[in-house]
Amino acid sequence: MWHVSKGGDEINSVLRLSYHNLPSNLKRCFAFCSIFPKGYVFEKDELIKLWMAEGLLKCCGRDKSEEELGNEFLDDLESISFFQQPLDYFGDKRLFMHDLVNDLAKSESHEFCLQIEGDSLQYITERTRHICCDLDVKECERLLNHISMFKGLRSFLAVPGGYRKDYFMTSNNLQRDLFSKLKYLRMLSFCGYKLKELSGEIGNLKLLRYLNLTESLIERLPDSICKLYKLETLILEDCFELTKLPSKFYKFVSLRHLHLEGCNIKKMPKKIGRLNHLQTLSDFVVGEQSGSDIKELGNLNHLQGELCISGMEHVIDPVDAAGANLKDKKHVEELNMEWSYKFNTNGRESDVFEALQPNSSLKRLIISHYKGNRFANWMRGCDLPNLVSIRLNLCALCSELPPLGQLPCLKEISISGCDKIRIIGKEFYGNNSTNVPFRSLEILHFDSMSEWEEWSHLEGFPLLKELSIKKCPKLKRALPQHLPSLQKLEIKDCKKLEALIPKCDNMIELDIKRCDRILVNELPTNLKSLFLCDNQYTEFSVDQNLINILFLEVLKFDFRGCVNCPSLDLRCYNSLRDLSIKGWHSSSLPLELHLFTSLSALRLYDCPELESFPMGGLPSNLCSLGIYNCPKLIALREQWGLFQLNSLRAFGVSDEFENVESFPEENLLPPTIHFLWFSNCSKLRIMNKKGFLHLKSLQYLDIINCPSLESLPEKEALPNSLYRLWIEDCGIIKEKYEKEGGERWHTISHIPGVFIV
Repeated sequence: MWHVSKGGDEINSVLRLSYHNLPSNLKRCFAFCSIFPKGYVFEKDELIKLWMAEGLLKCCGRDKSEEELGNEFLDDLESISFFQQPLDYFGDKRLFMHDLVNDLAKSESHEFCLQIEGDSLQYITERTRHICCDLDVKECERLLNHISMFKGLRSFLAVPGGYRKDYFMTSNNLQRDLFSKLKYLRMLSFCGYKLKELSGEIGNLKLLRYLNLTESLIERLPDSICKLYKLETLILEDCFELTKLPSKFYKFVSLRHLHLEGCNIKKMPKKIGRLNHLQTLSDFVVGEQSGSDIKELGNLNHLQGELCISGMEHVIDPVDAAGANLKDKKHVEELNMEWSYKFNTNGRESDVFEALQPNSSLKRLIISHYKGNRFANWMRGCDLPNLVSIRLNLCALCSELPPLGQLPCLKEISISGCDKIRIIGKEFYGNNSTNVPFRSLEILHFDSMSEWEEWSHLEGFPLLKELSIKKCPKLKRALPQHLPSLQKLEIKDCKKLEALIPKCDNMIELDIKRCDRILVNELPTNLKSLFLCDNQYTEFSVDQNLINILFLEVLKFDFRGCVNCPSLDLRCYNSLRDLSIKGWHSSSLPLELHLFTSLSALRLYDCPELESFPMGGLPSNLCSLGIYNCPKLIALREQWGLFQLNSLRAFGVSDEFENVESFPEENLLPPTIHFLWFSNCSKLRIMNKKGFLHLKSLQYLDIINCPSLESLPEKEALPNSLYRLWIEDCGIIKEKYEKEGGERWHTISHIPGVFIV
């Protein structure tokens, strides 16, 4: 909304008017958001929990929970475009504020909310209550020492900025000082920082309601943390080193949200079932010899959202499983049950699974590594009428799929690694002959079904939009032929499958790889994306099939599987934007590329005879070019003419570089290059510094698997714009340039992000 070309004063007046029309409680919530840096993308749930921690949602709605009220406030602010969804994010869970809106929030919060940029401290006042800062600054300890002097602080949010070269560490003394003085803190976040320890003085923060330690390296939480009786939200996501929670965890009597995704917790602490205010419990781990602990879930009937129960192999008694009382958890929308692949069957899995029937309101179900020989009877239409998505992963002992065809709301099915399935037939569709099977299904995926041979009983699927079959080596027949709504078809690694491509007028994406017996007699004319690679086509006319597709946008074609294919006749001059050609057998390409005015990405793979680009050159709008294993084209690189392509932003090459001493030569690449990568260049020895001197826009340089490479360009040859250097599997370079002990480290140490792996 705010990108319109109005004068700054006019926009600000419109924004300010919108703000002043808000009710007072919503004004306070919005002004608090000034704590976020410009461009900061936040999760909706994250902001609601921060508002809760600051007490901004209390007493605002007597008949609604704080979470419900927070969602309403978010919707209100989004409806007037104070919050917007990022353009590069497909979903509805993240938001950000336009810079102008951020400025408005700052002006209304005055000195109460403060972002500290760099190590600037002069703007903190006695009235400051909420601080956001980047602790990657050089004088981090001085910054924290200064912040600890302002004892009235209620919020401290550390937001990482840029690439961190070291783990963020604060001494225990500094933490003690911080936690001893800031006794009025309600919100504390070190999200994204690699904290290695947490001081026991954390227990002094008696008013703390929100604590975020995401991505920390903490191995254990201090016992004193259990003194935080007012804590409502504890986030420990991706704390890989954390294996155990404190034994007195049950003392978090106010806890409502516990996030453990990505932790390595071995089992849940005793008496966690006492935390009857819990609404979010991302993970519940059943420990070894603790199968009965699953009953701790029994009283947690306020749980909502997603629940993952792992360690299911330790649950032996169906009575214990029934004690989890999943059937009464009507607010749980997604249930994930995981058995470990390391354990053999105990013979009771089927009975245990049967006892874990969820509430009929469940929307998403994921079953992984299930060791039983049959699926539960409750996986039917009458017991799961609201189920939208189901995933069955590595249920290796079940010989029949559950009757999913009669689930009325089911939109997505994913089945993988079910190795005992040989035939998919009527049992999958259900027994109700009056209803069309899979009447709501839109997405169907099969993957890694090693014994699957036949798909029979192929009717139904009136709304199916996406069908994917991958790594089913024994599947011989067949495919549904009447799929009126199909838009995407993907078939990979099905060598024995003999089938016709369904005739679907609505199909816009077709991807077939390593399938020698698929018959491609006629392609849909509305295709926008076509991938045909590593197949053997005995009856396929390239020209005849492609010439009528006028709106193709993405094409990846492998000529090695085609018989008698002298050319590639395309007429999608104005639509094609991404082209990959593999296995072309002639000295020049079969297309006049300059005619494709929208082409922005070109990749050439395994063309051993290719010597040059077409006579008309490359399209003027080309942004990305990749050349992989085209040795003759590399040898004649002085004829490329890339220096004239002012739109080229990315260039990559993969080649042995036979008889090539150094690369790239001076003025080979245009100065507009932002991203440059080299991979599998086994004989490349030297990066030519003259080829880098004019690359003033270069930001990313990746060098992967170049074992003969001896040196990088000197420091003065690398542009100041270079932001990230990634080096992988380059033994000589790693030894010379690694930070610890590398004799050449000083030549690259100025680059903000250096990764040598």
